[in-house]
Amino acid sequence: MYNKLPIKRYKHTIEFLQKNIPAPAVILDLGVRNPFTEIMEKHGYTVYNTNGEDLDLMPELVKKYKVDVVTAFEIFEHLLAPFNVLKAIEATEIITTVPLSLWFKSAYRSKTDMWDRHYHEFEDWQYDWLLEKSGWEIKDTEKWTSPINQIGFRPILRRYTPRYYAVYAKKK
Repeated sequence: MYNKLPIKRYKHTIEFLQKNIPAPAVILDLGVRNPFTEIMEKHGYTVYNTNGEDLDLMPELVKKYKVDVVTAFEIFEHLLAPFNVLKAIEATEIITTVPLSLWFKSAYRSKTDMWDRHYHEFEDWQYDWLLEKSGWEIKDTEKWTSPINQIGFRPILRRYTPRYYAVYAKKK
């Protein structure tokens, strides 16, 4: 399993986290425990995860944990209403990443897993607006590409077109 990890994305994500929230810190990471949870722990963070509950139906779950920061790495694109979860967060800092909308590729949709689909793929300004409207002040952002080792027009575009957007924000 670990040989198929998104190494570049994880490297950028942990560097962005360390730059904005130095360890040690107590984190609520939205989503189930995963290989990136272990990476955060190896870098000195204490990490709690949600258990795969539907945060659209139960946004108040984020209030269950008293933490320094909430992280959401590729989570909000799966929610119908990420605004409700963002409003419910009581921690004063968040770090999130979302996939950016690509003009040359439609939104991700698994054919075998009905939960593994993107309801949203954002443009950076849309995501900024969502954060600001839900009570967050953006302090830092970063984008990175997600190249794939294939031949073709779209793989070439992936080398130069940012795919992921990271945001560090504080509660207003």
